[in-house]
Amino acid sequence: MKAEIGRTLSEFWEQRTPREKTILMWGGLALALVIVYLVLWAPAYEGRERLRTSLPAMQRQLATMTAQANEARALAGNVDSVTPTSGALSKSLADAGMQPTQVQVIGAAVQFQLKNASFPNWTVWLDEARKQFKVQVNDAHITALKPDGQVDLTASVQPANVK
Repeated sequence: MKAEIGRTLSEFWEQRTPREKTILMWGGLALALVIVYLVLWAPAYEGRERLRTSLPAMQRQLATMTAQANEARALAGNVDSVTPTSGALSKSLADAGMQPTQVQVIGAAVQFQLKNASFPNWTVWLDEARKQFKVQVNDAHITALKPDGQVDLTASVQPANVK
């Protein structure tokens, strides 16, 4: 196949006059230069200009984000271990539509009991309490009830930075 194509091109080239050969070579060179310009040079030049204009803004954003990250690290180190109050957690549970049957403070932890509570609502409340009160679950005992999604549970939460 390659030999046949090479032979066909060779015959074509041999049939051309010296003037036609010169015109074809210059035309091929011009076509190659246009292709190199359109495929390699123009996109690189335009991309370089686009980067030149957007780079200062990106550097300012990076400096701002770095400063904010440093400030967040400094502020995170200043958080003291605060025991959430049983009243605050009880009110939060009540606002979520769950009435605790028992709430007691045990050391740094707050333990509460819920009867016939919605498990999905409890998990949503727990995620909100984790964010709002900075607590983590220390211990949980959950018993599923016959109605789907209903549970009896006893859980204790403590400040997230207590080990």
